[in-house]
Amino acid sequence: MNFNMKKPSKQKQAVELTRDQFLALLKAVYLGNWMANAYRTEGMKKEYEGIADYIFSLTPQFGLEKYMDHEESDGERYFPTNEFEEHTDVHILHEAYDEETFWDEMAERLGERDFFERYTKEELKKMNKDEGFTLLNRCIDNYNEEFEKFGIERIRLEKK
Repeated sequence: MNFNMKKPSKQKQAVELTRDQFLALLKAVYLGNWMANAYRTEGMKKEYEGIADYIFSLTPQFGLEKYMDHEESDGERYFPTNEFEEHTDVHILHEAYDEETFWDEMAERLGERDFFERYTKEELKKMNKDEGFTLLNRCIDNYNEEFEKFGIERIRLEKK
């Protein structure tokens, strides 16, 4: 590794990987690119897409060509096959991430909403950092406990 902080090196480095290490790298790159770009309809993060295409292009060298699809008309783009997405653990990791993120985000957003509805600006100004943090977390924990016990079963929109 180059720890010279003066100027980043553009010199290429070789990395040796076993087939198993490459497969782990392939999955990590796929998941990283998915996290950076899956929700975007435009403005794709090209740096992630580019490294993914490069790593994906190496699959034949490791006997893993069944995991990537590439046609000449695709240019430098490579696409994961159904075999890769459905028969490796990336779909399990993806689903687990989505599930956990859903509950965490919902509890946090609803807890924050309740916290700021519960306390006035004057009350918030009088709180020290620790007190505010504790009270906010209580609001969030209320939702975490609710969701753990009942999931979305008791969530309803109020009509005013």
